Amino acid sequence: MLKRTEGIVLKNSLFGEADLIVTYLTRDYGLLKVFAKSPRKIKSRFGSSLEPLTYSNISFMGKEDANLPRLTQSDIIKTFHTLRDDFKRLLNVSEMLELSLKFMPEREPHFAVFKLLLGTLTKLEPDSENALYFLYYKIKFLEISGYAPRLDMCGRCGTTSYNGSCNGHNNFYVSHGSIICEKCIRDREGSIRLSDGTVRLYNSLIKWRLSNINRVKAPAYMLSEIGQVINSHVAYILGRSKQLRKENFAVGITP
Repeated sequence: MLKRTEGIVLKNSLFGEADLIVTYLTRDYGLLKVFAKSPRKIKSRFGSSLEPLTYSNISFMGKEDANLPRLTQSDIIKTFHTLRDDFKRLLNVSEMLELSLKFMPEREPHFAVFKLLLGTLTKLEPDSENALYFLYYKIKFLEISGYAPRLDMCGRCGTTSYNGSCNGHNNFYVSHGSIICEKCIRDREGSIRLSDGTVRLYNSLIKWRLSNINRVKAPAYMLSEIGQVINSHVAYILGRSKQLRKENFAVGITP
């Protein structure tokens, strides 16, 4: 059965001498891998439409339970080539794409994530020096997918305060994915100290829309502190997931 949707190329990988496996984030099917026949040949009908970040109308064919449907058409809507052609920009964008590749299950529609990625790439193209866009994407992606760290309350007792910090105690504990208040704290090992301003900024950003981000002027140290929390949080989740897979494999449980 032939299906159509819009998709943004997250990555492609070689398959044989002239074929590719292309991974899209799509509007209607979520994360989708497709087989592209001979796109590396000079006369390929796909042209440059399979390059990472390319946003296209695509058609693919395959049975419902097919592991790898075949890409039949790819018509470019937007290339975002300015983000792809600059190494520093591509490095930052690649961190965004990795979140979808590592956290999203295949073929589960998630329009909010697709909309977030497309909107962020559109904002970044003329303003890629604004580091807040990259950070905002990570925060909102984790919030949408249910993995966001909590900086608005104690992860043990639920205590909050008027300024968004936890009784003035802003130590984020990676193993809890949240701030732990002074009353509940046992030791400070594995924690990240945050300023009150950083906590307030994070709790504001998670509620803001992408269209408002260009109005935000935040000190570099706040962006650095939030970035440290997000990166540590993501690394911990992925590390735990990997460990669980090993444990399940050891006892004969398959995912």
